[in-house]
Amino acid sequence: FFFFFQAEDGIRDQPRSRGLGDVYKRQVSTQSTWDIQFKNSMSKEDKIFNAKLAEQAERYEDMVNYMKEVAASGGDLTNDDRNLLSVAYKNWIGSRRTAWRAISAIEQKEEGRASKHLDLLRAYKTKIENEVEKISNDIVALLDTHLIPKATTPETQVFYLKMKGDYYRYFAECVTGDKNKKAGEQGQEAYKKATEKAAELPTTHPSRLGLALNYSVFHYEILNKPEEACKLAKAAFDAGIGDLESLEDEQYKDAATIMQLLKDNLTLWTADAEEGDDGKDKEQLINLTKRYIERRGLST
Repeated sequence: FFFFFQAEDGIRDQPRSRGLGDVYKRQVSTQSTWDIQFKNSMSKEDKIFNAKLAEQAERYEDMVNYMKEVAASGGDLTNDDRNLLSVAYKNWIGSRRTAWRAISAIEQKEEGRASKHLDLLRAYKTKIENEVEKISNDIVALLDTHLIPKATTPETQVFYLKMKGDYYRYFAECVTGDKNKKAGEQGQEAYKKATEKAAELPTTHPSRLGLALNYSVFHYEILNKPEEACKLAKAAFDAGIGDLESLEDEQYKDAATIMQLLKDNLTLWTADAEEGDDGKDKEQLINLTKRYIERRGLST
């Protein structure tokens, strides 16, 4: 099978953990009556077509609206439909996360200068945080109401529960105090349930590996538990490395890519780790990658 995933979380000025995937306007209230009636008359296939069209036009709010209607129409989504939904929300919230990081960096500089514009800057930052919260609540409501209850396989259950944990993580990284604590607890609950379901999947399944990747980032960046983050990421890497070579080409490529992200994060998080162990794991991944190239008939 072909599994789509999106490397996410953007690039910061400073080295940071990488996850999958990893990237709004008012909806019905700002839509014309004609637009609502038009969409209500569309078939599921037409809505999916328009969602893909909106993606190409980089109109992610429209893409979200079409995919929300598909998700609420009944039944479990196909793999392609799930990926479209994920891409829509990821890009919808991605610009806000990028904006929040940029404003936070400016805020630090302005604090050092005792700038007279700090109040304006912080008000704008709060506006962005509210948008991130609104989008996170929107997808969580969709998952809880329509998607998670209809998920019938471990793969889809892991996909949706991981997605739920991801959006609590996105919100938690933008806020402090009680909101941060609550989002962290809710994200932990979702990731934990996803991990229990993921045990039913092969160690090299992209959903299982992607979950381990994002859950470890959550431990590192939100819960501030670097040891747990490293433990989780290394366990997923070690469990998958032995089974990697037996996969078909597309499965191999997807799994190897996520495992490389796991390894990159481990390297970042354990800069002072023993070189011997790190070098051994890195050599394993390099050798397996070379074999993949040979199997595909490619030259190095």
